[in-house]
Amino acid sequence: MAAKKWLESLSRIKPTLGRFSSVSLSGIHVISADHGRVLCSFCIPAYLTDAEGYWQTGAIATVMDVVGAVAIMSTEDTLKVTTDLAISFFSQAKFQEEVEIEAETIEQKGKLTMVVVHIRKKGSKHLVAVGRLWMAFSSARPFESKL
Repeated sequence: MAAKKWLESLSRIKPTLGRFSSVSLSGIHVISADHGRVLCSFCIPAYLTDAEGYWQTGAIATVMDVVGAVAIMSTEDTLKVTTDLAISFFSQAKFQEEVEIEAETIEQKGKLTMVVVHIRKKGSKHLVAVGRLWMAFSSARPFESKL
């Protein structure tokens, strides 16, 4: 439940240029988030499109990264960071088109967890992209400058 609440809180943040993930996630609707699986819907806003009106690939990658992390949070109750991300693109989604985002944890190997994220057009179910993410717990602490 904490995973779903965290993603829902990100969806309510007003988009600001200083927080790229808030720009990419603003307006995402969380349908479910439990047992290693997350299902969301998202209507693509104009500010995430390119000159031709298609959803930008960088914004797609950000959505995959965060929704993948939430899938892990729904089982492990911990936030992991992406160590490897591979995305295959199959079709383009346009401004105001609604997509479904589904993330599922697939495998656990030591401290690493694999998540697969599918993005499909809501109406036609055509595949937009598939992301494969390996994520790991990060024990790194913020670096403080001594200058």
